[in-house]
Amino acid sequence: MLSLLIGANASASTRSESASLSNVVATYSYAGTYPQSLDSRLEIERSGVVVYDQPVSSKWCGTGCWPNSISPSARVVHVVRLRARGLPNVVLDLYTGGAHCCAVEQVFYFDASTKKYVKVERDFGDPGARLEKLGAGGSDDFVTANDAFAYEFTDFAASGLPIEILKFTNHSFQNVTRSFPTLISTDASQWLKAYEEASSSHYSDTVGVVAAWAADEDLLGHSSEVTTFLMKQVKLGRLNSLLNPKAGSGEKFVLLLQKFLKQQGYLS
Repeated sequence: MLSLLIGANASASTRSESASLSNVVATYSYAGTYPQSLDSRLEIERSGVVVYDQPVSSKWCGTGCWPNSISPSARVVHVVRLRARGLPNVVLDLYTGGAHCCAVEQVFYFDASTKKYVKVERDFGDPGARLEKLGAGGSDDFVTANDAFAYEFTDFAASGLPIEILKFTNHSFQNVTRSFPTLISTDASQWLKAYEEASSSHYSDTVGVVAAWAADEDLLGHSSEVTTFLMKQVKLGRLNSLLNPKAGSGEKFVLLLQKFLKQQGYLS
């Protein structure tokens, strides 16, 4: 049974949040005023015994990490199964601070040989990640977007970030996006709609969103259709970049995009 408790400790400036699953209870606490945090700690209990109690730290923000939530009441600590029939894992959502950076996910797994919890973390950049029960047996995966597309062809606001899905397996994050074609197709449809709206209104920066659409479609095995569509848009003069009209528009953009998609593993 999963439970969540958010409350105030003895000090009004100290907050704590707990989540539990099976015999595991994780408690995240910090002092300070939301969203900034001081002296944050994570405690993990197994069957009523504290087996982990450490200050929260990350290689991206040291001990000054913030809770990554949109409001003081949003949950940032989770106890979930990241592998079907596996032991419960503790997941902590952190934010490094600063503009356009960076959402960090920390996973704590129980090492049966040492009887200790081990931390593995990943920087998810701007898009962050959310847990969704996509895996077999109701296990949770991390749904995010490919942050490498940000600023690649235009500014951040006009960039499209195609969907990514990561599974935590063998003590590391693995990209399993191709295993979810329905979600990829839905994401592609959203980016195509955004592109069509921008191009039909003669918006001067369309390359960012169509790049995300192309990435999704390439994952679905539609590379030839993508090329045909893009070259048609070249002839119609709809592939435009406000920031870099010479290097980032028309046929030159298509060549740059295909090179980038190969580097990112979307094209073979």
